Amino acid sequence: MEIAIISGKGGTGKSSISAAFATLQKEVVLADCDVDAANLFLLFNPVCEEEQVVISGQKAVIDYDKCIACGECIDYCRFDAIVEENNRVKIIETFCDGCLLCSRICPQEAIDIVDEDKSRIYAGSFKNGRMVYGRLAPGEENTGKIVSKVRDKAKQIAKESGIKDIIIDGPPGIGCSAISSITGVDAVVVVTEPTLSGLHDLKRTLEITSGFKLLTSVIINKYDINEEMSSKIEEYCAQKNIEVVGKYPFDPLVVEAMVNCQSITDFAPDAEISKLIKNSYLKFS
Repeated sequence: MEIAIISGKGGTGKSSISAAFATLQKEVVLADCDVDAANLFLLFNPVCEEEQVVISGQKAVIDYDKCIACGECIDYCRFDAIVEENNRVKIIETFCDGCLLCSRICPQEAIDIVDEDKSRIYAGSFKNGRMVYGRLAPGEENTGKIVSKVRDKAKQIAKESGIKDIIIDGPPGIGCSAISSITGVDAVVVVTEPTLSGLHDLKRTLEITSGFKLLTSVIINKYDINEEMSSKIEEYCAQKNIEVVGKYPFDPLVVEAMVNCQSITDFAPDAEISKLIKNSYLKFS
């Protein structure tokens, strides 16, 4: 079974719950698809067995031995990625879209297009099975593409290892990377928090999962910090026929577990919060 844990906003506790779900299994493939800020490898310290280069896009590079600073590329660039600085043409890498136009119109053929190849996908072992995670290099793009590759690698490993369950820690929000992390999964768990922004972003996220006709459920994390808002979230989910599979109280043990590089279900298996998380996970078994 492939389960994606996502959230409409950051800071809801999504990764903590993903880690807990993963360590409730004896053998699982854990895919960290939050490629902009992958962090589960910090928690589980997997043994890296494979590193894969990801070509996330292309960018322009100037050959200054050929460049005469005519400025023609500056006039044509629609991304404002080429500027003149100290009588020299310069490319602002973070603005460059890799459209190739500058290299085509340069009269001196002084602009080359090179691959952006600093992003990586890593695969290895951790105590509960196998782990795959992606890391998008600063300034590089195509998070959706990298997420898709992380998921493909996770499926490949699961098939080769005979592991039935894949846990996906998806990125927050409703952008391309989030959509790539949930497409075609067996179940989606949306983690929210009892705040106005939490409810607002939950609604947007549920619109996405509904559009993909995915089996979706909700977890309200830290529900006791605002029980009135928690009730509103439950009411909204009931209106949409979406099951709330867990309501977890705020518990400092979760933070303590993270500091000790453990999931809460490993760090304090007999704690009430761990039992509640286990009860939620059993609904997918």
